[in-house]
Formats: sequence, structure tokens, C-alpha cells
Amino acid sequence: MINYTVYENPNTTQWVTFVHGAGGSSSIWFKQIRDFQKQYNVLLLDLRGHGESKTTIKTAFKQKYTFSALANDILEVLDFLKIEKSHFVGISMGTILIRQLAEMYPDRVQSMILGGAILKMNFRSQILMRLGNIFKYVLPYLILYKLFAFVIMPRKSHKQSRLLFINEAKKLYQKEFIKWFKLTAEINPVLKWFRQVELNIPTLYVMGEEDYMFLPSVRTVVAKHYRSSKLFVIQNCGHVVNVEQPNAFNTKVLSFINTAK
Repeated sequence: MINYTVYENPNTTQWVTFVHGAGGSSSIWFKQIRDFQKQYNVLLLDLRGHGESKTTIKTAFKQKYTFSALANDILEVLDFLKIEKSHFVGISMGTILIRQLAEMYPDRVQSMILGGAILKMNFRSQILMRLGNIFKYVLPYLILYKLFAFVIMPRKSHKQSRLLFINEAKKLYQKEFIKWFKLTAEINPVLKWFRQVELNIPTLYVMGEEDYMFLPSVRTVVAKHYRSSKLFVIQNCGHVVNVEQPNAFNTKVLSFINTAK
């Protein structure tokens, strides 16, 4: 089972589960824990190979990573902790896993908050994936990861988020990075399905105004999925909204969750 951390609130039975992105860990939510624990039970997860969820050498070669398998990792923790339903907050790749979990087990997802959401790979991100596929066995993964971080978070104001993710990525192994990178082979059909199908689950997209790679597609999807989805754009903010603008992020997300109980 993947590593998890629980912060309990004895005054409520409601849960908020945080899912980080590829190359990160549960530590990226350090600016959320205090505010959310005041009102909810908080569950933080470390995805496979990230943070304290270290893959053993024996299982590293056997496990095949798919979005369904990674979503089932999350479900396994919920079942173990006997959490019947939770609000989910994700960032970047974590938003794909939350949406995948909601596709598979909609009764377990009370609401979805998707920060820096990935709904479509634009031309620049497609080029990045192709370069990554060409060089993933040749270059050290950290060089590739630094390149991705600079393309996705290019501005000076994004430096804190960029460094945070690069420092977390240093804890990965080369083989672990490659296995996660191979997920990109199935990402386009998965995202296409997400864009087409609207779920009957309250959904809030929290995007940075400067998240030029992913904001345009989110605007388009929210306009189509208007029955269940809302969009909140944070000004002067890039991809990692919870780190760059934590006060605005926390206030808006908590307000949304309070209405989705």
C-alpha cells in the first residue's frame, strides 16, 4: 500500500484527500494542512515511487503503471481507513488520477478540486513528450525533469514551485521516472474521454492565469460541462496554484467544499 498521512479533526466525519503530481510528494501540500484541518479530516498520499512510497527492487520490474492502477492505489488507502467518501484535491498529474478514480468509483468522490488541471496536451507539451520518449533511456531523468519544469513554469515568479518539484524529483529513481513517463502513451485517449464526458460530481478547476499550457483547454471544457463544473482563475499565478498563491487557493477551495457537502 502507498504511504499516507492522516490529520484528524474530531469534530467532523468529512474527509479531504490530497493527490500530488508526478515528481512531487505529499510535502507540496504543506501550505494547505493547517487551514483544511481546522474544518476537515485530511488525508495526504504519496503516489507510487514518490515521497515515502518507495518501490522495492523486486516490485519495480513487475509493476505496470496505468492510470487505473494508480487510481486503485488511492482506493486501497480509502478502504483501509474505512473512508466511504471524500472530497479530492489534486494538482497537475494528480488531477488526472482523481478524475480516473471518479470514473471508476463515482460514489467514493464527493467533490473534485483540480488545480493546474491537465485536460489536453497542446502542441508544445506534445513536443516535450516526444523529446522525452526519445531521450528517456539516454539522459539522466533529472535533466528531462528540469526541462519540463522550466517549460511548464517558466517565469521568475514560478521559481518556488519549480524548485520544489525539482527537489522532490531528485528522490525518484531513473527506472521509476521512466515508468511514470510511459504513462504519456495512454494520456491522449484518457484526456479525450475526460473532455467529452461530464460526471455528475461537483468540480472546481483552480488554474493560474499564467498556466498557458493548460488553462485554454480547461476554459473550453468548463464551458461545456457547465452543469457540474466551475473555474476559478488566480491572477499572477502559474501552474502550481497551491504553492504560488496558497491563501487564494485555500479560501476558494474551502468555500467550494463547504457548498458540496
